[in-house]
Amino acid sequence: MDRTDDSWLPVTLIGRADELAALRDHAEAARSGRAGLVILSGPAGIGKTTLLHAFVNGGACQGMTVLHGRCGEVVTNAGYGGVRALFGSLGLTESGDGGVHESPLLKGSAGRALPALRPAPAEEEPGTAATVYPVLHGLYWLTVNLTARGPLVLVLDDAHWCDERSLRWIDFLLRRADDLPLLVVLAQRTEAEPAAPGALADIAAQSRSTAIRLEPLTDDGVGEMVGRVFPTPGHALDTAFVERAAAVSGGNPLMLAKLLSELRSMGASPDEKSLGAVAEVGQGVVALSVRALMGRLAPWVRDVATAIAVLGEEGGEHVGALAGVPVALVEEAVAVLRGAEVVAPDRVDLAHDVVRSAVLDSSATEELGELRARAALLLSDAGRPAEEVAGQLLLVPVVDQPWMRRVLREAAAGAETRGAPEAAIRYLYRVLEAEPHSVSARAQLARSLAEINPPEAIALLAEALELAEDVRVRATLAVQFGLVCLTVQQAPAAVRVVGEVLDALEAELGSDPHPDPAARELRALVQSVLLITGCDEKATIAAVRGRFARMAAPAGDTPAQRQTLAMMSVLTAMDGRSAERAVRQARRAQRVSDAATGTLPLIFSAFTLGLADDAQGSLEALDLSLRYSQENAAVWTYVLGLSTRSVMLHTMGEIPDALADAQTAVEIIAEERWSGNVTMPQTALATALVDRGEPEQAEALLERIARPNLDGFVMEYHWYLMARARARWALGDGETALGLFLDCGRSLEETGITNPAFAPWWAEAACLLAERGRPEEAGDLVEWGAGLARCWGTSRALGLAALARGVTTQGRPGVELLAESVELLSRSPARAEHARAEYLLGGALLEAGDQRGAREHLRTAADLAWRCGALALAREARRRLVASGGRMREITTSPVDLLTGMERTVANLAAAGAGNREIAESLFVTVRTVEMHLTGVYRKLSVSQRAELGAALRSPTASGPQAPAWVSASRGRR
Repeated sequence: MDRTDDSWLPVTLIGRADELAALRDHAEAARSGRAGLVILSGPAGIGKTTLLHAFVNGGACQGMTVLHGRCGEVVTNAGYGGVRALFGSLGLTESGDGGVHESPLLKGSAGRALPALRPAPAEEEPGTAATVYPVLHGLYWLTVNLTARGPLVLVLDDAHWCDERSLRWIDFLLRRADDLPLLVVLAQRTEAEPAAPGALADIAAQSRSTAIRLEPLTDDGVGEMVGRVFPTPGHALDTAFVERAAAVSGGNPLMLAKLLSELRSMGASPDEKSLGAVAEVGQGVVALSVRALMGRLAPWVRDVATAIAVLGEEGGEHVGALAGVPVALVEEAVAVLRGAEVVAPDRVDLAHDVVRSAVLDSSATEELGELRARAALLLSDAGRPAEEVAGQLLLVPVVDQPWMRRVLREAAAGAETRGAPEAAIRYLYRVLEAEPHSVSARAQLARSLAEINPPEAIALLAEALELAEDVRVRATLAVQFGLVCLTVQQAPAAVRVVGEVLDALEAELGSDPHPDPAARELRALVQSVLLITGCDEKATIAAVRGRFARMAAPAGDTPAQRQTLAMMSVLTAMDGRSAERAVRQARRAQRVSDAATGTLPLIFSAFTLGLADDAQGSLEALDLSLRYSQENAAVWTYVLGLSTRSVMLHTMGEIPDALADAQTAVEIIAEERWSGNVTMPQTALATALVDRGEPEQAEALLERIARPNLDGFVMEYHWYLMARARARWALGDGETALGLFLDCGRSLEETGITNPAFAPWWAEAACLLAERGRPEEAGDLVEWGAGLARCWGTSRALGLAALARGVTTQGRPGVELLAESVELLSRSPARAEHARAEYLLGGALLEAGDQRGAREHLRTAADLAWRCGALALAREARRRLVASGGRMREITTSPVDLLTGMERTVANLAAAGAGNREIAESLFVTVRTVEMHLTGVYRKLSVSQRAELGAALRSPTASGPQAPAWVSASRGRR
């Protein structure tokens, strides 16, 4: 399939055998499953297009699907214009009889590509801005579907005109293209300023990139072309003529061909007598010849040429309307221009961009601006998509007509809907030039900038807030402002602005005894954003906590109210004084669980329920949030949900599952450019690795975290400190671990967090001090933690308090406190901490001389820890059991335990019947990644086929305590 068939002089490939052979080699590599990228570059006229045609139309691409597109200046600003140039010939946007897109190429996640493929947003698509990732994800899977049919070649000519979003997709695709039978070829002009230089640079920096720069023709190549234009059978070419032609044309095939054509039309001969003519004609050969031709043409033919230069490839009706020439005469003019080699022989468009530039340069700037404005109006009246019309308007000096700004806004909305923010930004900046005091233009522009340039979005929103007078408009802007600030760690600014606007909004609504539902929902939305932004950083949480204390809990009837309730539940939980109130708020936030509510309220409320020992409610909410994220290809919230579920599962003693979730999240972020601003997946994985007996790997993972100002965050910093401390303790560096635990405590005190179960540093520090023979140093912190536990009142918190007091109390009282800890923790979801309490109780009984009782608890500890996946604790409990005279088989790693977290995730999905493609789509990874993990699973479990996975994963384990029924049920197992 070939979208273009450019043919203008030179029509024959000359002097490019080496470059063509290199392209053939890359095509052969793609056939064998090795993805490749070739960037073909050179100045205008050097022969890039001719070489591409020889490549795609010759035998090199035989048996391969070839999609060949070309970018142009007029469409360079349209979001995904390059993508549509490549995929347009497939007809994927055409609906079947029932209005449904029936192409098998759009099955599964590939259907998310449709917004990028359509020339305009479909009526059934939502009018809200789309995030970038789902469309990129869909285009990736569309490409995978194409490669499933056979090797694929994507050829994009004039890539310097390509829009940024299409280039970002190509970069996204190539970073995931390992083992795809795919070749991408981009051709670009070296002297032209790219429309998206950063995106092209990122693509060129890829390791699989190969650069081919087309050099000027050698004298032999020039001689071959001279011989074709001036055939002299049996006579040698005049060397001086060839050298002069090479020097004047610079070896540029386009310039040379035009030069030789002009000389032949003058009756010159290829010998020494024509050397002067070569120099004379060669000065700006193309531009001058085109300008001279334009001067000789009839005015109406010249107008048709200019109209074609402005419109590009269009039908005679539109060309005639712009030129003011009847359609019948347009056809005559095109024939004249085609004979003069100005119009291409196969379509109504100019033969080359160099010719287009020469035609346009023959018009005055003011005249050309008026012509482009008329072209835009013509296309708009013809019902063309707003983005197509906007492509002309962006080239107009001033958008001084209301209809122009309306079209640009409509085009921006369409670009937002398809997930192409760069295009929307270009349109809206032109609107803002014409409407410098527009609040709505700033708000719309900031929405598009939020994902790719948050600081600029914040500046625009700050201006809009200054300009806006209506408090409800300011409230909507404040919500936008707060959420963008959150992405660039500007919580103090967010809290200040949102708080001020909330005060003004409440003052206005307070004077209205019956505020309308929309106003109440807006107030709830502003409240929720204030809580979200204020709880992110330590610098703002105190101010928000004071505001929260005066805030009435909403009913939870609307999405914004549920989001507010979810955040209120987090603050209540962090306060640590009423688990009952926190649970009540969290459950009301989950009262209606649908896509409209969003994933964040589910994640926030799940966090609260986990702290309150409601494990089943927490996991159900997290599972639902992950499902919504998968359905919407929302990779950031999917990673957040996985990481939160990993933390909850670890707390519940489901360490293998916690490991699987965390490692899946870590693998996903490895492919994302925002991975440097994420810490939760790595922290969750490190925490699970320590319990698995792999503290070295845990510490290495934590050392690679590089998030700026990590110590300023409320949640991430304390989880990070706890993970670092546990890793150092496991590595035998108790003093450093103790320092980290105490740092965590001081930071929590500074933050005002008093929930004993959030980051129980006090219990860990007590156990560490007791282990090092310094229990007396733990007295104050143990009593402090025990007091918090009594306020919070959950079995886990009370069990940790009894544990901390038990390990720091000598004699029989200490044994009794540890027995109390065992009893309390056995009633909680915290199975690994229960196992640890059993272990410590067994050790205390050994010291008291009760070996029989000690062996009973050590055996229970070893068995329970092994079932939890806490292999380090299981081995240590068994060691002490055997040392005390007990008997127990060696704690060995089962084949299932050998699986990495991601292997376990993939294996479970495969055992449940999911195919490799389905697994890859659901985990936002490539099919090759799934295949690689399954290969590891088969090897480690000693299975040879998918059907054996279920039995291997359910292999019998030693007798011992079983996981509570709710754990298996909440994880979807029987």
